[in-house]
Amino acid sequence: MIKKNANEDEEVICDESSTAGKIYSYTVTAEHDGERVDNFVGIASAGEDSPLSRSQAAKMCLDGRVFVNNKNVLKRTVLHVGDEVRVELPPPVPDRAEPENIPIDVIYEDNDLIVVNKAAGMVVHPSAGHLTGTLVSALLYHCGDSLSGIGGVSRPGIVHRIDRDTTGLLVVAKNDMAHVSLAAQIKAHTARRTYVAVIIGSMKSDSGDIDAPIGRHPVDRLKMAVVAADSVTSRPAVTHWRMLEDYSGYSLVECRLETGRTHQIRVHMSHSGHPVLGDPLYGGDKDRFCLRHPDLIEGQCLHARRLEFDHPRTGERMCFECPVPEKMQRVIDLLRQGTV
Repeated sequence: MIKKNANEDEEVICDESSTAGKIYSYTVTAEHDGERVDNFVGIASAGEDSPLSRSQAAKMCLDGRVFVNNKNVLKRTVLHVGDEVRVELPPPVPDRAEPENIPIDVIYEDNDLIVVNKAAGMVVHPSAGHLTGTLVSALLYHCGDSLSGIGGVSRPGIVHRIDRDTTGLLVVAKNDMAHVSLAAQIKAHTARRTYVAVIIGSMKSDSGDIDAPIGRHPVDRLKMAVVAADSVTSRPAVTHWRMLEDYSGYSLVECRLETGRTHQIRVHMSHSGHPVLGDPLYGGDKDRFCLRHPDLIEGQCLHARRLEFDHPRTGERMCFECPVPEKMQRVIDLLRQGTV
């Protein structure tokens, strides 16, 4: 028998009509002593209005949403009598993105794909707290029904993402064939994504690699962090970087992603001791430059400048570049002049 902790299990963070956002809590009894946590969660949730399979429970562990005695755990964690297991379902996302007449900067477009230069402040797809004004909504208005369906109704065409306040190039698939091809290229590292960032301080050499696994921050769920390889949410992450310009107390660096983890460049730069200038999550927004020039800072000074991939239909190597946005260029100009 599995003991449900009723005082927590009915807590609803979202609309009561949805199971998303609910918290389920259980106490392990003798019957399940020695059970793996992913299997236990599948069994325990069978009677809920949102039952989870073992694979879903394993994914919840990876996402840092399963706790045993208030600590995140691996899917292979073995339970014992009396253990308190808590499962936090993710917050709700809208069922369907809706088209909105929002201007977008289209760099290239054909029948298979579209490349856009995303502006600062625009979320790529709908999520909790960002239901409208997204790039997906703008693309639905621009492209109509000609977007890949693989990403589902809330993420049509989306193959990869960039953060809300990060600017630059993004490729979107207009059919499933293109989506499969582009996703495979990103996974195989044959698609190349290159960024430029203004960072605080200077790296110790002219170029290098940061090979450090990234996972959910152990305390702040809004943040990611460099974590131990055997951590619950750990995933391999590699960033290749090189110095472009060295200012007094600041630098302009180029970063090429080998992997594409959430906030990867921002986390890796902060981990190296040189956060991206203006980054509100990873320590780059309290710098003296930000305090003196708040009108130029729109979040992190990070721009997806170059994007390369093979065209899904023709195989032709496609390469796109776009300059940094005006405000970021102004930041760079001031630093070049020694103005802080």
